[in-house]
Amino acid sequence: MISRRNAMLWPIALIVILTLACGAPSSNPAPDAANGSDAGNAEQRVQAESAGGPSAGAVDPEARSDAAQSEATATIEIPQAQSTGRSGGSVGDQAPDFVGITNWINSEPLSIEDLRGKVVLVDVWTYTCVNCIRTFPFLRDWHAKYADDGLVIVGVHAPEFEFEKETENVIEAAKRNGIIWPIAQDNDMETWRAYNNRFWPAKYLLDQNGVVRYTHFGEGAYAETEQFIRQLLVEIGADLSDDLLELPVDQVQDATFSSMLNSDPRSVEITRELYAGYERNFSAIRRGSEPYVVQSEFYQKRDALGSFEAPEELVPHKLYFNGEWFVGPERAKHGRMSDNYEDYVAINYSAKSVNVVITSGSGKPYRVRVTMDGEYLTEENRGADVMIGEDGESYLLVTEAKLYSVVNNPMYVKRSTLRLSPNSDDFELFAYTFGVYQTGM
Repeated sequence: MISRRNAMLWPIALIVILTLACGAPSSNPAPDAANGSDAGNAEQRVQAESAGGPSAGAVDPEARSDAAQSEATATIEIPQAQSTGRSGGSVGDQAPDFVGITNWINSEPLSIEDLRGKVVLVDVWTYTCVNCIRTFPFLRDWHAKYADDGLVIVGVHAPEFEFEKETENVIEAAKRNGIIWPIAQDNDMETWRAYNNRFWPAKYLLDQNGVVRYTHFGEGAYAETEQFIRQLLVEIGADLSDDLLELPVDQVQDATFSSMLNSDPRSVEITRELYAGYERNFSAIRRGSEPYVVQSEFYQKRDALGSFEAPEELVPHKLYFNGEWFVGPERAKHGRMSDNYEDYVAINYSAKSVNVVITSGSGKPYRVRVTMDGEYLTEENRGADVMIGEDGESYLLVTEAKLYSVVNNPMYVKRSTLRLSPNSDDFELFAYTFGVYQTGM
């Protein structure tokens, strides 16, 4: 029996889980699944890294909107930083320089010293992270509004997967998402470590002297962040008095999800991010957590081709393979060319939206058939990257290494079965992420 106190705490705990960023639960600040530090997978995202919700505390969409408007009109005073005498990413620390950068995009190489006298927002991200993608509209807005007043955004791109180290992939992601500010490729995670960072996305706001004055990890708190930006700009002499200030509002949760969370929070399920490579699965087991894949063949066929058979009944929130698959450290690769889409990967999920990180082994485009509960997707529930053929077939056309929007249901659904069926042996699956926002991924 659930006590009254626990029943009250459960919605709060779930909302907090929803807002967490991708992060590393171990003491090692760099993501290294091989040694047990799993930055992209943290059980801190628990059932929901990717479920992504708005700021903690609100469960009703209308109440959320009112709360956000109140936050947007409140005045926030950023405290004067007490110097810690350290270099790092905590408030009061002297911001570390951009170290170990393999390449700069949209800019010549920059240093913290070069940026003295400016307000600097260091944004740590990686281009397939759904939490990061959700923050881009707000970053674009801040750049457009405040770059002329002295704000410099520096995106530190710290890759989660090996293919995210490729400069061309990052350049394409920047173009696709309208990112025109400087990007530092931190492929060896040296700047990540210098800031003692553990999350994607992470924001470090630096004053004119290069001191960390504010930090935020994960999504949300956009109005608060903008007010801190404005205050630091005023400190360097920017005149913002004529601005028509309309602070941003955090994204709103799906109404069905919010209603269930209010009425029966114990019944609410959100599928956590799921990883297809064996390193993350073994890392979860070592931590005493549940792995993402439960089929025994998966653990017997590391770095080898294996035959898989998915059961009729799927355990919710787990990945299942059927057919021929090659299991690698980061991804599972379809093991053969097939004719009738008989091989597939399936999940029984709970969420409103589903996204998948996929690449092509050869770089050539290919199709992936998409079905949910045995039916093709429709215009009403397809994700932005799913196409509908003349015969009604729903499919992905994989043309690049990225996060694909696969499902966007009209409302939150509980325990639907999604299948991705490739014919091509170029199909490479890395991860699934899930969302419960009214709009977007």
